[in-house]
Amino acid sequence: MVYLFLANGCEEIEALLPLDILRRGGVEVTTLAVGGSDSVLGSHGIRIGADLPEELFRDGAPEAVILPGGMPGATNLDASKTVDAALRVCAANGGLLCAICAAPMVLGRRGYLAGKEAICYPGFEKELAGATISKKRVVRDGKVITAAGMGVAMEFGLEILAALRTKAVADRVQKTILAD
Repeated sequence: MVYLFLANGCEEIEALLPLDILRRGGVEVTTLAVGGSDSVLGSHGIRIGADLPEELFRDGAPEAVILPGGMPGATNLDASKTVDAALRVCAANGGLLCAICAAPMVLGRRGYLAGKEAICYPGFEKELAGATISKKRVVRDGKVITAAGMGVAMEFGLEILAALRTKAVADRVQKTILAD
């Protein structure tokens, strides 16, 4: 199972575009709302319903954990004990850790970016402890995928899909949505 965490103040496109791409590619994704509700209010006032509140996270071996950015969404994800537990169990079992925009700071603060190439929204680089800051828009280094921001949310989603399934599946989805 793949888990995408939503928090109040998240960047809506960074959550919904990768979610849509993954589901088009046949990946089962569950969204979890951080903060004791079954929905969140995005950074641009768009309410997003989640499949589950974070308290119901129980997976012992997620395939991937995805963290959208936005502020204060990334800060709210960073404060969640459930997000912390999900990242810990995912990493321990060889799953993918994926974060975009400001959310790579959550990975950096926990040491998951040490020795990795990574990218984030400009200004958050100091939070990527031990990482080599990339000039790329989307970076996959082993089991970690990071992306710079909303403008590359599609590329981020396609990179996650390629990592979870195959590049051919990602290419097929890219073609069907008429993306360059």
